[in-house]
Amino acid sequence: MPAVLPLRHFLLALAVVAVWGTNFVVIKLALEQLPPLLFAALRFTLVLFPAMFFLARPAVPLGNLALYGLLIGVGQFGVLYVAMDGHISPGLASLVIQVQVFFTIALSMHLAGERVRLFQWFALLLAAAGIAIIILHTDGSTTPLGLLLVLLAALAWAGGNIAAKQGAPGNILAYVVWSSAFAVPPLIALSLFFEGRPAISAALQAADACTWAAVAYQSWGNSLFGYAAWGWLLARHPAATIAPMALLVPVFGMGASALILAEPLPPWKLTAASLVMAGLALNLLWPRLRATQSGSG
Repeated sequence: MPAVLPLRHFLLALAVVAVWGTNFVVIKLALEQLPPLLFAALRFTLVLFPAMFFLARPAVPLGNLALYGLLIGVGQFGVLYVAMDGHISPGLASLVIQVQVFFTIALSMHLAGERVRLFQWFALLLAAAGIAIIILHTDGSTTPLGLLLVLLAALAWAGGNIAAKQGAPGNILAYVVWSSAFAVPPLIALSLFFEGRPAISAALQAADACTWAAVAYQSWGNSLFGYAAWGWLLARHPAATIAPMALLVPVFGMGASALILAEPLPPWKLTAASLVMAGLALNLLWPRLRATQSGSG
């Protein structure tokens, strides 16, 4: 049975999911001055430097480290930033990308040859119904292209999860930092190719303190603090106690977007969010509920 978190540890977990959720608003604000691929390159540059000088390279194959860096740096965040550059609202982006849970399950099942369990199919149907509602209500703030890009980012995130599982790094923070070395060069190359030197130069010259603070928030808050604190909590408590807190990420994401950016929350959006969240909760909590019932019986 999952243990009860001490108050300080609960507040730390809450701080992590708050940073991860409000991160989507920070992304949107930074994209007002930075092209998306340049923004991603800057983010992972600050993840890499200077942390790499204080953390030993994890004892995993370079190929695995490179795969994780490419999937997370380019596939997840590079594509997510492009999507959020006028194609999807921050609140919906924070919700839709959580379907990485189901992509991760699908990839794990495919690689391990396992079968999807009944409750997982039901959870997937709930989440898919929520995504379908979003598709039916795409408008100027959320387009079909934006939705597709965020789904691709979620798929890349799932691939990164599988790569991390196969690499089994002893220190996930060092793994995130050193994998960034393989994310930065392709992001710079893609930025030069698609966004061009003039746009890059103009953006860097125009970037103000708030923009650089957003980049730092992404790098040091979202990546370094988030992974370090989450790993610290997982080392001290069962995953069944910590993992459910992640369900609050889209709650913070949609709430922050509504409060700070005045993103509207019409009934259809709340219904879609409820369905996706219900699917995520069912997938995460049902096995633990069954285990608790079996243990008490």
